[in-house]
Amino acid sequence: VQLQASGGGLVQAGGSLRLSCAASGRTFSRYAMGWFRQAPGKEREFVAAISWSGSSTFYADSVKGRFTISRDSTKNTLYLQMNNVKPEDTAVYYCAAGYSDYLMVRTYEYDYWGQGTQVTVSS
Repeated sequence: VQLQASGGGLVQAGGSLRLSCAASGRTFSRYAMGWFRQAPGKEREFVAAISWSGSSTFYADSVKGRFTISRDSTKNTLYLQMNNVKPEDTAVYYCAAGYSDYLMVRTYEYDYWGQGTQVTVSS
């Protein structure tokens, strides 16, 4: 599976942004997916995860209620809708895929990674 993240940019605090992650390969629908982010000088951290069926999701406490993860298997695309963004959301955002029946929150559980897209939130 090859992943291509896009949609990042500069947004004001309180605004919205939608990230996309296009996946190649015919078995996209069998992969659990996730979003992670990494700010300068910090470790990569979990943001959100979605099951292969799309029926289950899980969020980091820091984004719960503001971000929504979703997937469209007909388009082989993963999304992250970011609402009410804050300056602390500034980071490079990565999408990831792993062959699993379960939601995954740790980086080592994922097998494939996109190249990252920069999100900058101004105050």
